[in-house]
Amino acid sequence: MDRHIRTVEDVLRLLDDLFADGGDRWTADAGSWWDAFYADRSRPVPFFAAKPDENLVSCAERGLLAPCRALDLGCGPGRNALYLASLGFEVDAVDLSPAAVAWARRRAAEAGGEVRFLTGDAFALLGGELQGPYDLIYDSGCFHHLPPHRRISYLALLDQLLAPGGLFGLTCFAAGAMGSELPDAAFYERGRLEGGLAYTPESLRRLFGDLTEVEIRRMRDEPPDSPHFGEPFLWTALFRRAPH
Repeated sequence: MDRHIRTVEDVLRLLDDLFADGGDRWTADAGSWWDAFYADRSRPVPFFAAKPDENLVSCAERGLLAPCRALDLGCGPGRNALYLASLGFEVDAVDLSPAAVAWARRRAAEAGGEVRFLTGDAFALLGGELQGPYDLIYDSGCFHHLPPHRRISYLALLDQLLAPGGLFGLTCFAAGAMGSELPDAAFYERGRLEGGLAYTPESLRRLFGDLTEVEIRRMRDEPPDSPHFGEPFLWTALFRRAPH
């Protein structure tokens, strides 16, 4: 007989286990899944290119972002973290995949960029290696790979790490263009995330309702020769936390 559930985190971990055999990107060994994904760096994966998100560049060029302390969640090979560092931001960047972080560190060494890269689950690192406050938290493609129950952990992370008046930037799958539109309960019935969850602007506004919306729009489609990354199947969003 097993009666170990006594905290909310115990419940969240129990729900995590429901996806352990689904071949998904959120499992007990998610880092290994992503390591295999990043193993062949020559694959024509759009976000393998060392290009920052076009919306992130747009925010910086419009003066919505200024050098500050920033966190890049799910940094992958470091393209957005290195862009922010090049503008004078003090950047921490975290990813589950050791292979992705190794690639990002190599890029940083080649570019002369200063970023503190961390390997691991951001939720587990919270309060340890991840210490707020951050004036900018940016997530390009991590949020839509979380199972529904881990939104609780995600919102808690924002609450703990995002500074008063700080900005939260996000890109995620757009309903009708990319990602699964199944209701939340269906993912638990199936035991898999169907490659990622799609969101609508309304669902993002509801989920991040404690923050003030600055903008939500579709990412612009950038041509292959563009210096920026852009795919129109993604939403881009920017929210601001209240000053006090």
